[in-house]
Amino acid sequence: MRRWTLLIVLICGVLSPRLGVGGELERGLAIVDPLALRELDLRERQAEGLAQPGFGLRQMLDSAGPSGPLRNDRLFALPSMAAVRQSIDDEFDRYLDRHRATAARQSIGIGAAYEVQLFDRERLYSSASRFVLAGIVNRMDRGYAVPDGCGEIRLIYRLVADPQLSDEPGSPQRLPMTLNLVLRARGEQLSCAEVARRWLDAGVLQQTGAELAIRLISGDGPLALVKPDDVDRIETNLQIAHRPKSPTAEFRTDYLLKVFRRDPVAGAFAPSPLENQIDRDRVNANYELGLEFKRWLLEPNHLGEFDRGTLLIPQKYLANFAIAATPVGFKSSKLQPAFGLVAPADPNPLFSETDVVAALRRAADNGIALQNIRSLAGFERRLNDITCAGCHQTRGIGGFHFPGVDSTHPGVVAGAVPGSPHFVGDQVRRRDIVTALRDGKPPNYSRGFSDRPQLRGTTALLGTEYADGWGAHCDRGGTDGTQPDPSFESWSCAEGLSCQAAISGSTARIGMCFVKIR
Repeated sequence: MRRWTLLIVLICGVLSPRLGVGGELERGLAIVDPLALRELDLRERQAEGLAQPGFGLRQMLDSAGPSGPLRNDRLFALPSMAAVRQSIDDEFDRYLDRHRATAARQSIGIGAAYEVQLFDRERLYSSASRFVLAGIVNRMDRGYAVPDGCGEIRLIYRLVADPQLSDEPGSPQRLPMTLNLVLRARGEQLSCAEVARRWLDAGVLQQTGAELAIRLISGDGPLALVKPDDVDRIETNLQIAHRPKSPTAEFRTDYLLKVFRRDPVAGAFAPSPLENQIDRDRVNANYELGLEFKRWLLEPNHLGEFDRGTLLIPQKYLANFAIAATPVGFKSSKLQPAFGLVAPADPNPLFSETDVVAALRRAADNGIALQNIRSLAGFERRLNDITCAGCHQTRGIGGFHFPGVDSTHPGVVAGAVPGSPHFVGDQVRRRDIVTALRDGKPPNYSRGFSDRPQLRGTTALLGTEYADGWGAHCDRGGTDGTQPDPSFESWSCAEGLSCQAAISGSTARIGMCFVKIR
């Protein structure tokens, strides 16, 4: 018997207490009002006379082009996007080669005749498709990763096949791909404190729809001075293939993750390693490289940053793409990035239990107090969830953490779920960091595991699916005959709930909080 957590979030405007976790989220950091996003995307109210042209891909990447929405045939024909299209095409070819080599009995292609359904690239490059602004997210909590310490702002676009672009009847169809423009949060004219203040003040605005959009881009709104020159990179997440459940196979979807960094002089985007996405195959195959990586990671200061979730792994150990598969986690860890690197999953692991225990002891001897990693299992879990693929495989909606809202159907708002449980559960921490930046205080960038938020005295998440409520992730140690793991000993369940296997018969250590079976 399968048990699934039902996440229903009703959201309007800037992400707020309507998420159902109390007043702690009254100052939100995500713009998800569909009509406000439509105005920011298309700027249909030009009569307002504001200098900010908007945030559609045309304004951000092709301001010299024709007016109107930027269709994908033109988008991918832009000189700045040439390497993006070539790289995506190359990954499709490699995916097909890998799939056919490891699953020769399966057929893969487009259409009902195939067991595995491949994404139709013609729809990605079509004149009848475009990327629609689906959300704007404040990521000032990533100040540790940005030279000026102010973090990032993310413009998130969802791929839509729009018959109106080809003068055909029908309604727009959202397709399983997002494109993120990642921008530096602070431009030349503002301090980190001022950027943070603008965002927090915007969290209590009462306007909705186009009126909200105008407030966000005018005066001292948080988006007033955001411009194309602030773009650092593009991040893409594409459901490259899926396999429907059948009598002989389980349901599975594969998501291709890519990053393209912008050359600030030429303005072109080029493939770049994914942040902290360990190239497991290369590190495992090259003994010297693997040994060098192990020594680097287990050094006490690096281990401390690894524990807090603020580590930035050097590019020479990283991969230029990732495949995140779902569902994964409760049934098997074989698709996760750390599989084969940490004992006991591999008979000859890169990181043995002896290695990890000795490193934890050295960190303690050096006065480094670890907050999350206190065991081999905690080390492996952190190694998974600092990677792009591992994070997307944990508490996501399919392979996404922010699928965004649908501004192409603005009348359909009830039940909209723009963010995953991982995204929603992290909002308290993110807001605390932005508040510290506004007040000129040192922010605490530490974060818990992707499965469960790191609580810092607030009670906003207690009793919810994000912490210890029904559907929360928990440690089955002590309830299934095994000893509690020190890394997860705080992952308990609220009164009246107990930690149980998410899937009947599963031996996975991490379960979910469900009503006690009497």
